[in-house]
Amino acid sequence: MAKWIKITEVEKIPAMGSRVVQYGDIEIAIFKTRDNSIFAINNKCPHKQGKLSEGLVHEHIVTCPMHNWDIDLKKGTALGNDSGCTNVYESKIEGNIIYLNI
Repeated sequence: MAKWIKITEVEKIPAMGSRVVQYGDIEIAIFKTRDNSIFAINNKCPHKQGKLSEGLVHEHIVTCPMHNWDIDLKKGTALGNDSGCTNVYESKIEGNIIYLNI
């Protein structure tokens, strides 16, 4: 059963940027890409737990600020020769509000 949690308004997430939300002990990074897609993933790189919310967003990818790992925002997987995965959360927009399925 889905548990949709109201997060924030879409315009509060900067284009090509992110915001961090805390849900219990989970820190979630909400990203908005250039095409205004919204993605939600754990705010930890699978490599050395770098804060993905501090990384660079390009296409549907974020580059970890610690060691330049590229993480697919759709799947949470490391790209290229790197391996590992971080959790992703389903999101939806109703009106102008972002909701996450947690």
